[in-house]
Amino acid sequence: MIVRIGLAPAASAPDPDALTALATGLEREGFDSLWVSERATGPAGDPVVTLTYAAALTSRIKLGTAVMTLPGRSPALVAQELASLDLLARGRLLPAFGLGLRHAGEQQAFGVRREERAAIFEEALPLLRRFWAEDEVTHAGPRFRYEALRVLPKPAARGFDVWMGGTSEPELRRTGRLSDGWLAAFTTPAEGERGRLLVQEAAAGAGREIEEEHFGAVVPYRRGPLSADAEARFARARRPHGPADLGDVIPDLDGLEAHLKRLVEAGLSKFVLAPLDAPGDWDAELADLRDAVLHLQTRR
Repeated sequence: MIVRIGLAPAASAPDPDALTALATGLEREGFDSLWVSERATGPAGDPVVTLTYAAALTSRIKLGTAVMTLPGRSPALVAQELASLDLLARGRLLPAFGLGLRHAGEQQAFGVRREERAAIFEEALPLLRRFWAEDEVTHAGPRFRYEALRVLPKPAARGFDVWMGGTSEPELRRTGRLSDGWLAAFTTPAEGERGRLLVQEAAAGAGREIEEEHFGAVVPYRRGPLSADAEARFARARRPHGPADLGDVIPDLDGLEAHLKRLVEAGLSKFVLAPLDAPGDWDAELADLRDAVLHLQTRR
């Protein structure tokens, strides 16, 4: 199994010096990728803007969204936006999409009621694939209508392996039917294995197959006890799953290697490490992570 290890910055206000140190440090140390999450009501800023900045600083690392909200956006404009970024990054973009957070403020920001999100997503994602691959798109659906619409530019490979997030059973089954990979978050190894099996089952039921190495997880980690803010984020993230031992979801740095090995045993192999609190020095943080876990990454 090919193991890849990337990193996501902590949720904090955009800081050009910190992002420069993170992006260039990931490339220097040999990590696989940089991933940026999305929360319209949070401090971290827009993921596409952030990844565009990182693309200009780097030449090798992949650039991923973990994950980008699709309901509430125009599929045609998202297709153009991400294709433009992919071309500027010379084909390094890894898009992952989700329904959006279960949060009233997020739903207001995207202008989508919670009960509408899944139906919008199921219509929008196939349209993205068509805009990236086809010269013109004609579509008459319940929410989107296009007549011979031509959207340019096209991505470097005229399409992407599209990943999806989500942990509920409907989300996992949708992932199996529509996506090329699954990115779990705040999950135990046992939950990761159950989710992978459900995604594979749904894919098989739809006459599809998801590559064995297209299963991964956002892996939050900590240094010492959680801050009050991190405790609250942990509680919110675990609400759909139920209670779990902290170390089974958010290992400390000393336990991170063993935790990743357990996730590999569960069939996951693409990891996005996410510090719960923003490091004061990204060079030192990446050096510690390199020494702790980078030997698990498969050599290129």
